[in-house]
Amino acid sequence: MLVLGLDSATQVAGVALIDGDRLVAELFFNTRKNHSQRLLPMIATLLREAGVKLADLDGLAVALGPGSFTGLRIGLATVKGLAHAAQKPVAGIPTLDGLAWNAWEVPGLVCPVLYARRQEVYTALYRWQEGELCRLTPYQALDPYSLVDSLKSSTMPVYFLGDGVAPYWEVWQQLGTRARFLPSTSTLPRAAQIARLGRERLLAGKEDDLFQLKPLYLRPSPAERQAQLKCKSCP
Repeated sequence: MLVLGLDSATQVAGVALIDGDRLVAELFFNTRKNHSQRLLPMIATLLREAGVKLADLDGLAVALGPGSFTGLRIGLATVKGLAHAAQKPVAGIPTLDGLAWNAWEVPGLVCPVLYARRQEVYTALYRWQEGELCRLTPYQALDPYSLVDSLKSSTMPVYFLGDGVAPYWEVWQQLGTRARFLPSTSTLPRAAQIARLGRERLLAGKEDDLFQLKPLYLRPSPAERQAQLKCKSCP
């Protein structure tokens, strides 16, 4: 199964192509260039260099969030447009699930943390069990101190990764030697993981409805918060 994966949930822009279990190609940019300017050229370049046409794909996968409100909308709109034009199935993958897969078979808790602004991170806890990555908690928006407090009762090492690691480095250090950190080459979202997880969903017949698929937001967008404030101020 030939699947194109796309991740624009953070400042990272990534596209990847997998064929079965083989990673065919991947493009990754950790820059601040606007995703709306970069994604389509990245996809065109990747498909051209791989010798693949949009019609050759068996499906597409996209990171659903949590993450940047703008980045998620751009990524989802891009994938929806391509899937609709080519009549291909789509699978949406939570960003934290894809990121957690970077911590392959680590012996402890996996804790992806995405910078969420407002002194919070997007996070969930995972653990490898008999070769399967199991999510232990809901997806959450938490302040880092509360997250660390919730981890203090465990004795297991905690592997942190994501763009929320660096801004709160001193907070994670409260766990002492239990705090572990993935190398820089593994700590950011990878479109290859989104493509791989998307392939699994598509093979299982769990494609998403193209018109019902929405970003995974853990809190209201700025526009929604502004609307809520206006409603509260109405007589």
